[in-house]
Amino acid sequence: MKLKQGSFLWYLYLDKLYCLLSVRNVKALVEYFHLLDVHRKKTLNDVLFYHFLHHVTDLKRNQITIVFNMLDWNAVGEIGFDQFYMLVCILLAQENHLEEQFIFRHSRPIFELLDLDGELKIGPSNFHMYNFLFKIKKQQLRDLYHDFDITGDCRLNYKEFKLFTIFSMNKYQESQKAVKEEKAVPEKKVSQVNVSQRQSLLGINHFESISNYNC
Repeated sequence: MKLKQGSFLWYLYLDKLYCLLSVRNVKALVEYFHLLDVHRKKTLNDVLFYHFLHHVTDLKRNQITIVFNMLDWNAVGEIGFDQFYMLVCILLAQENHLEEQFIFRHSRPIFELLDLDGELKIGPSNFHMYNFLFKIKKQQLRDLYHDFDITGDCRLNYKEFKLFTIFSMNKYQESQKAVKEEKAVPEKKVSQVNVSQRQSLLGINHFESISNYNC
């Protein structure tokens, strides 16, 4: 999924630590929601929702329908601002490669979104259905149920899902730390080279000054 450049969401900023919008951005989003709500019902139906997502993302029609059904918690055929806000945060998290942080910070609402049947458990099919939003690879999914399905019923309850989010976040932080360390090594080498060069130049200058003195 990609946000279309120049669309309204393109200009919103998602905090990288808490994965939430700033107060100013929320106010702007509220006004944008009111503009979309042409029927003045404080909700968006499936038609308005489709045109919104089609305008700001490259999602296909069937994917947009899946997202709408996911957000329509009460199956009333409409979504309110709370669900709209959650969707925008999900889209921005994916656009900024913050999926791990977002799922970790908002594990409870994400779990409830994935729990389609309201059984307080989520199976692999739930992840497959929304994979275009959360980008969980097949191998990751196999490892997820192998490592965190403590009850062994091929479904995750919330505690098992929470453990997965903690593990994923720790793994992500370790990978980010490794990347920073790799970037820091060349910089350190460059600084060491510069020091060596300065020392060499100082040595040359010192030699020249001695030679001039002897002359």
